[in-house]
Amino acid sequence: MAMTGYCVKCKAKDREMNNVKIVEMKGKGGTVRKAATGDCAVCGTKMYKILPKDFKEE
Repeated sequence: MAMTGYCVKCKAKDREMNNVKIVEMKGKGGTVRKAATGDCAVCGTKMYKILPKDFKEE
């Protein structure tokens, strides 16, 4: 699964993530939101991307 996100260390907006996993995180008001976590393809820093509510896993 190819997913892009923002890398804080590189300051690049559309940086590709390696080793992507879909996880559940706590949201506001106790709701559960899905997020993608992975490593930056260039520097290896851990990245997160909060996914929309209507996200469907492939």
